[in-house]
Amino acid sequence: MIDVCNIQVMKPLLSDHGFHFSKAKGQNFLTARWVPEQIAEDSGIDRTTGVLEIGPGIGPLTQQLCLRAGKVCAVEVDHRLEPLLKQTVGEFDNLEIVWDDVLKLDVQTLVAERFSGLRPVACANLPYYITSPILTALLEAECFDAVTVMVQKEVAQRMCAKPGTADYSAFTVFCQFYAEPELLFDVPPHCFMPQPKVTSAVVKLQVRKELPWRIESKELFFRTVRASFAMRRKKLSNGLTSGFPELGKAGAEEVLRACGLPENVRGETLDIRQFADIANEILRRRG
Repeated sequence: MIDVCNIQVMKPLLSDHGFHFSKAKGQNFLTARWVPEQIAEDSGIDRTTGVLEIGPGIGPLTQQLCLRAGKVCAVEVDHRLEPLLKQTVGEFDNLEIVWDDVLKLDVQTLVAERFSGLRPVACANLPYYITSPILTALLEAECFDAVTVMVQKEVAQRMCAKPGTADYSAFTVFCQFYAEPELLFDVPPHCFMPQPKVTSAVVKLQVRKELPWRIESKELFFRTVRASFAMRRKKLSNGLTSGFPELGKAGAEEVLRACGLPENVRGETLDIRQFADIANEILRRRG
């Protein structure tokens, strides 16, 4: 097995294939072997697991996943990596590479077809510029047991934030609606080639089997959340008035009172249950 984290091994290999890193694709390849080993280990995968990997790059995480999982399906958009991956991970018979953009794929169908009889999970070292769309696609697919991702540290902190903190946002609520995120460990810039300007972090999202809150309308719930954070420094009633013009200022204030919330409450202080209560109350008033 080629040591893809060894710069002395990989630099000549990349050169032989005329490969140049793409800033547009946010390519930063791992050069510290402990990182993919730890990600694969902390993902909790075994031979009963089917892993969807997003963006295998030159294969450092792919190798570790293949050594542990029943099957790995890696989705890669950059066809220039095809000859490289043949050398670095071509030996694994439990690996399938899909040359496509994951955002153009039907993730549910892909998982159902590739991982029949296996426990499906997702793993990815996500490019910073496309973290949110890919994570959204993976969680909204609602077909994984867990999703483990390496992202920019500040994004990881937002995913795991608590109500009332500076990092708490609509993206936090989205992630915690679908899963229970856990910040596992940081990955400093020197672990990559080329080195990014920021620290990364690995987060494991244990997907919820069932929601602990009563949600009458998922669409209305997330509309409520977006409206609640749209005017972060103002009272929640202002955000609701803007997000739901049909309510009017008085109607927005009545909704908050009906949910037992003070008139001057801000959206950034509410937990998911309280957002659910507000959304359900708005829906009730619509009749």
